[in-house]
Amino acid sequence: MRLASRFDTIHDRTTQQSDKWAKYPADVIPMWVADMDFDAPECVKEALHKRVDEGIFGYTFPAKSLVQAIQEHCQTRYDWTPHSAHFVHLPGLVCALHLCVQALTEASARIIVPSPVYYHLTKAPLMAGRELDLIPFGLKENRWTVDLEQLAASCAKPDAQMILLCNPHNPGATVYRREELEAIHALAKQYDLLVVSDEIHCDLILNGAQHIPFASLNEDAANRTVTLMAPSKTFNLAGLAYAFAVIDNAKLRQRFNEARGALIPAPNLLALVAAEAAYREGQDWHQELLGYLYKNCEYIRQRIAGTKIKMAEHEATYLAWLDISEYKLEDPQAFFRKAGLGISEGAGFGAPDFIRLNFGCPKSQLEEAMNRILAALDSLS
Repeated sequence: MRLASRFDTIHDRTTQQSDKWAKYPADVIPMWVADMDFDAPECVKEALHKRVDEGIFGYTFPAKSLVQAIQEHCQTRYDWTPHSAHFVHLPGLVCALHLCVQALTEASARIIVPSPVYYHLTKAPLMAGRELDLIPFGLKENRWTVDLEQLAASCAKPDAQMILLCNPHNPGATVYRREELEAIHALAKQYDLLVVSDEIHCDLILNGAQHIPFASLNEDAANRTVTLMAPSKTFNLAGLAYAFAVIDNAKLRQRFNEARGALIPAPNLLALVAAEAAYREGQDWHQELLGYLYKNCEYIRQRIAGTKIKMAEHEATYLAWLDISEYKLEDPQAFFRKAGLGISEGAGFGAPDFIRLNFGCPKSQLEEAMNRILAALDSLS
């Protein structure tokens, strides 16, 4: 039987030292961490094979052609071409979040974070001993949006120094609109705040929205922003460990680099090879992926229709943010694990009445997962 898509193929990852698949027993479907169950693009595998065959793996540096490939990708998709001199190459995005807080703010600083959010955006300020202001998201026209009044109040505090922004938002799946970004920028400019924009999900737009890099808004935004991106989510390359920062401001870039050099290693050479191949030759794979993820997302929406599960507008990412508050579950993670499903509990993001479900998987796996979710919840009635 011919598969409808390359993404329908089931891969046995239980023998691959996969964090995702090793966490739970074999009878539990893992749909938690942001790691897709899809084969990497052929162009990436071919590039890696070619480089491995060369046989020497000494210290290396990012090729100019990698930066050019990223620039072309950003220009095509976002009408934004970051300058080659403004790149900082990294082994991951999480370490960059922590480094930004530690290197670019004072010990007494207040860090502002729209929430609920991916936990490292709150962990980074707390681990660095900074004050943390969480700005709540609310539903507006069935879409998660930040409370601008509370954001303004936090920005006005004299010790506020940085906004950590997640765009597209994880886990809310929001893509910030231009007017929203401009409102945030106006506050950052008024109160002279830095903005660290985690844009790792920017290539995973599912509903026709337009991702706008915060730094692309205007010259002032570029001068006060650290943009963080990576191919890891887009092309399912997280295990190869490559990300990059774009920092236009020379003083900020110098401070970041000075701290980075003492704490963070350079990305490994195979990660650099894979990233360039993905950005340069993986576009057809990427476009097919987006279509597949959109259908998976719509399938979830169809299956929960008529239930007490609520799901707002899903604009980006392969991570469904599901409101299960009506079911009054004391321990959602344990409840769904008993039903044979490993999910990310909302409490880890700051919203205990939610779960996050990774639908970056073959449709047949998603079907079985939804069967288990709905059967478990039906058993409560």
